[in-house]
Amino acid sequence: MLLAIDCGNTNTVFSIWDGERFLCTLRTSTHHARTADAYFTWYSTLVKHYGIEADITEVIISSTVPRVVFNLRVFSDRFFGCRPLVVGKPECLLPHPPRVDAGTQVGPDRLVNTAGAFDRHGGDLIVVDFGTATTFDVVASDGAYIGGVIAPGVNLSLEALHMAAAALPHVDISRPQTVIGTNTVACMQSGVFWGYVGLVREICARIKAERERPMQVIATGGLAPLFQQDEALFDALEEDLTMHGLTVIHRYNKDNGN
Repeated sequence: MLLAIDCGNTNTVFSIWDGERFLCTLRTSTHHARTADAYFTWYSTLVKHYGIEADITEVIISSTVPRVVFNLRVFSDRFFGCRPLVVGKPECLLPHPPRVDAGTQVGPDRLVNTAGAFDRHGGDLIVVDFGTATTFDVVASDGAYIGGVIAPGVNLSLEALHMAAAALPHVDISRPQTVIGTNTVACMQSGVFWGYVGLVREICARIKAERERPMQVIATGGLAPLFQQDEALFDALEEDLTMHGLTVIHRYNKDNGN
């Protein structure tokens, strides 16, 4: 079986893939000092709790936090006896290499989302990922990542507002009932929610105009369902897009003898 690991700036996700479906998905906070032993204690406890019997023989890792990769490599080698594929490293082949400026390093999460979205929806896509940052990945007709946009994440914006303005409280994002807030919390929630609705619409519209062709908009990330409500911002919502992309890249490497 395959263990797919996606390490983001905020959370790290482990999913067990049996070749046809994900048996379970486990989440923990990202912490660069977490050791291989600590990963295994957490992982094995939860797998046992859920009653999953998984003989892990292969591991693939995507990480936007380079410092955690070493301990995840050790975790894979020590407890599963295998060398993991790491997206973004030269030995990890991509189905469709990115076409960007020479010397540019594309985030592994963006490469994985591109692979997953193209596998499910074909080309000419805009993949909007609501993570620590809100990213827009442009996927060409042949499946290559050709660039995109990076904006501050929703929760990051709320936290920055709270930290920079002493009188403003920390609030959770939600869809406000009205645009005009009648209290401080409602005003902040309206500004962030409708501000990001406008940001997504405008950036996607400008990408489509620049590309001069119809494009599907695919959303992923924890807050994507919130922004899909009644707004029809996206053509499809893919909550497991990153994990699916990891299985696509893993399969491509196996098919090519890697």
